[in-house]
Amino acid sequence: MGRLTGGDPSLLRRINSAVVLHALRGAGSPTLTDLTRATGLSRPTVEGVVEGLIETGLVAESVPEEGGARRQGRPARRFRFRVEAGHLLGIEIGPHRVAALVSGLDGRIIGAASRDVSDTASADDRLDRVRVVVADVLRRTGVSRSNLRAVGVGCPGIVETDGTVRLGVALPGWTGLALGQRIQRSFRCPVLVENDANAAVVAEHWKGVAKDCDDVVFVLAGLSPGAGSLINGRLHRGFGGAAGEIGALHLLGRELRPESLLSPTDEPLHPLDEQAVTEVFALAKHGDVRAQAAVDRYLQRLVHDVAALVLALDPELVVIGGWAAGLDGILEPLRNELARYCLRPPRVVLSLLREAAVATGALRIALDHVEDELFAVEATSARA
Repeated sequence: MGRLTGGDPSLLRRINSAVVLHALRGAGSPTLTDLTRATGLSRPTVEGVVEGLIETGLVAESVPEEGGARRQGRPARRFRFRVEAGHLLGIEIGPHRVAALVSGLDGRIIGAASRDVSDTASADDRLDRVRVVVADVLRRTGVSRSNLRAVGVGCPGIVETDGTVRLGVALPGWTGLALGQRIQRSFRCPVLVENDANAAVVAEHWKGVAKDCDDVVFVLAGLSPGAGSLINGRLHRGFGGAAGEIGALHLLGRELRPESLLSPTDEPLHPLDEQAVTEVFALAKHGDVRAQAAVDRYLQRLVHDVAALVLALDPELVVIGGWAAGLDGILEPLRNELARYCLRPPRVVLSLLREAAVATGALRIALDHVEDELFAVEATSARA
């Protein structure tokens, strides 16, 4: 994918290739004249670049539509970006399920698959389930592994740049797991691993409620919430990938753990028992006094955690996702309390993508990697 023009190492030609390819991708079936106007390049340059891109398989000549009125003379040649020249895979690995999405080079999703998995499953069993889901979605879409250009993965935990999980307490056997290396064994293309909340904020910015916002906090709300942040449209991971780990804020003067906060009894809830959490909220809704007190404690903790990020980053928008986003009555208390605590309260909305957010963000991360190779002048210059 790095050699866009069939082996020509000229920096200028490579930049021209990226410019023409970008114009092709954003158009239907342009002619050479259309591309000349769109790129500002000369017609001979555009013609030479297009022929080179056809050789790489990234561009094809469009077939004239049948049934149209015939015109005298030879019709102008038209070209299209071949979205089927490569495919992308986005994978979510969570406590209760694994999921996968497949798209072409345009990012349009053409297939999805998911499987439930036990929250007590070992790392090996969870990765076995990932392999089953991937095989299933590739088979049903007819996409071969050799045609995949990049794979994105979203999972809980603090993730190193090489895909190793430095700390991951949500899943058994996750801390220290060389996840990128393990998944890479199944693919010939690059595998990029990212924290699940980071993937989710990327997804909401791409296809969700944050499409028009560049300063966004996405809260993956659960008993131990995490958050992903965009600053000026760019993902903020922090120096070591630990930005947004707001679930650890109970260590700073609020020692009571979330699973105790939300328990209506003297026994803590299991951190991954979503059904038990849902039952507590249902009891509170029906007037159970102890459950109502537990929900109030949980909301205060969530507000405390989110307010810390809001005060530090001053986002335009806070998006609430995760299982808590499906619970009635969580949004308005968050808005009201953030208005009390924050100097400039942000808008607070529920995730549009819901349970698809992490896998969608993982797919976008894979697409970003490929687009850097295809279109980014900076990346092109660095390789020349």
